[in-house]
Amino acid sequence: MDFVKDLDNRLLFAVPKKGRLYEQCISLLSGSDIHFNRRSRQDIALSTNLPIALIFLPAADIPKYVAEGNVDLGISGQDMIVENEVQDKVTEIMELGFGKCRLCVQVPVKGEYKTIESLAGKRIVTSFDAFANTVFEPIDKAAGTKTTINYVSGSVEAACALGLADGIIDLVESGETMRAAGLHDIHTLLETQSVLLSNKHSKHQDLIDKITSRIRGVITASKYVLCTYNIERTNLASATQITPGRQAPTVSSLDSHEGWVAVSAMIEKKQKGDIMDRLSEAGATDIMVMAFTNCRV
Repeated sequence: MDFVKDLDNRLLFAVPKKGRLYEQCISLLSGSDIHFNRRSRQDIALSTNLPIALIFLPAADIPKYVAEGNVDLGISGQDMIVENEVQDKVTEIMELGFGKCRLCVQVPVKGEYKTIESLAGKRIVTSFDAFANTVFEPIDKAAGTKTTINYVSGSVEAACALGLADGIIDLVESGETMRAAGLHDIHTLLETQSVLLSNKHSKHQDLIDKITSRIRGVITASKYVLCTYNIERTNLASATQITPGRQAPTVSSLDSHEGWVAVSAMIEKKQKGDIMDRLSEAGATDIMVMAFTNCRV
């Protein structure tokens, strides 16, 4: 297959090539009705139903490729955008709700350092060296020190135990790895999650808008369910306070029951049990909750 020729006039969409982010992105693409076949170890896959080519890249590199216009659209972490220093060169379209974690300054639990300022002039090990330098530059300027920032890829949490660092800067999700290494976090630099980002000058803006709408629909569908019920019109006001919907509930008359109406509204999935209980107490009957896989909002 002549990929160079096949990529002409296609939107290039960069997706993390492996790991948990890859699995979550594939699920998102499937829900967005973007069809493709990825051959084993092939880093380019052409969509079979849209003029899109999926480019599978390391998540850490995707913001740079998007910023430089090598690809039009991508999924990566907000921490990677900051580390690549491309905040002003990409458009962060939307947060995707997965890959959530914190970028933290961590030190030994039994150590002497309690604040980020106390690490001025000390040794920091991190895989986020560019961002770390921007963090410590004003601290060093105020303290008249020079903090040593050393880059390490992977196993950053072992640096303190090995005597290579006084503190580290690393991502914290559950904190289990940090605690197992005898560390605790003393300062959160950034809260991050996966985002959809685009090149500011892409020629495929209409297609970017279409993909964005589809992905937003998948994300909304994952957070909401559709609740329907019947209720006497005299109790409608109290019921719709319980189910106001994303904008407003849909209300229609019941021909078979004079004075009754049928109501449908989107409700948050995590609150469905409580909402159904409250609706029952308000006099609603035939309460049903239905999941959906996509929507447009």
